Amino acid sequence: MTDSKAADPDSVRLTARVTGMVQGVGFRYWTARKADELGLTGSVRNDDDGSVAVVAEGPQPDIVEFRRWLGSSQAPGRVAHVDEKVSPAEGGFRSFQVVS
Repeated sequence: MTDSKAADPDSVRLTARVTGMVQGVGFRYWTARKADELGLTGSVRNDDDGSVAVVAEGPQPDIVEFRRWLGSSQAPGRVAHVDEKVSPAEGGFRSFQVVS
């Protein structure tokens, strides 16, 4: 079953790789909190190379706000770069999860 927001033609998927000092600073948990605040679904996880992988789906205006937040000084740690791609939402998520 898919999330109803993903069925919305205005919903998009953000796939991002965040680099900088973003592990060990609560980045995943604050990212999940921001995603929940915006009503987004998806996941966030630490990668072995020290980056953080983020996949988020929701209405385009909320994804734009989330993208802005990811690269801002409001995000914990020190974000050096956000490599991102936006594509149509796939609807594979029911909530936003922190992946260990």
